[in-house]
Amino acid sequence: MDEVLQQVVNAVSVGAVYALVALGLALVYSVLGLINFAHGELMTIGAYAFVFTAMAGVPIFLGVPFAIAASASSAVVMERIAFRPVRGAGPTTLLLTSVAVSVMLQTAFQMVISPLPRGAQLPDVLYQAVHLGPVQLSVLPLVSAVTAILGSGIVVTALRKSDIGISIRAAAEDFTVTRLLGVPAQQVVQWTFLMSGAVAGLAGVIWMAQRGSVDPLMGAIPLLKAFVAAVLGGLGSVPGAILGGFTLGAGEILLQAFLPTALLPFRDGIVFALVIAVLTVRPRGLMPARLGERV
Repeated sequence: MDEVLQQVVNAVSVGAVYALVALGLALVYSVLGLINFAHGELMTIGAYAFVFTAMAGVPIFLGVPFAIAASASSAVVMERIAFRPVRGAGPTTLLLTSVAVSVMLQTAFQMVISPLPRGAQLPDVLYQAVHLGPVQLSVLPLVSAVTAILGSGIVVTALRKSDIGISIRAAAEDFTVTRLLGVPAQQVVQWTFLMSGAVAGLAGVIWMAQRGSVDPLMGAIPLLKAFVAAVLGGLGSVPGAILGGFTLGAGEILLQAFLPTALLPFRDGIVFALVIAVLTVRPRGLMPARLGERV
């Protein structure tokens, strides 16, 4: 029973991180039609920011907000320098720009910081176990899952309830008409990147905590998985991105736990094959945005 519940917690923990990253991808795509492949580097920036604050002795309750702020501000700067000048170009130009920014940032991390992994000492309580009645569970996956779910919930609530969130949703449906109605387009784009960067920063801290270190290429794998999750859920749909993230994370962990040892090296291939099978039946994803509507 302990093992089953621990695997469920692990699945939720990993799926929640994928959901966070996929949420950031879906936000930018819904407004600009851009798959930002530099989103993984925003995760890395957040993880590095957290590691450096931890090395300086900053408490974790201050280090996490600092990391989120670092990624969010970096996303805004990225939009201003890299994406705004080519915003009117075609989707291929935007895509290549995001890939170029990703490679440039990875190279900068290697040259300015180090190509070697950097770790941070987290509070000892995160490495302990908690007893829930007769069940014993690891604390770190529990905290990771709860934090990621809360982060996703805050973003979704902001999109549904706040003025800027409503503006983002309106821009996602029809950017041109939104501008004609007097909504400041540039402000909407900046807030979209800000929110996307913030969730990337939080995801970066959680991912770093789970793997124990950060390196210049840390964001590559979760970005790939999150992109698959966003497509699985329905590209451009925030609820779909979250559902896709949890589904993909659950699939990975459950296969890791129950596949025969001989098949474990093929886990990711099996997961992607299952994703292809789902998309064959539902080509628009599990929870696609309604026709003419995103976010």
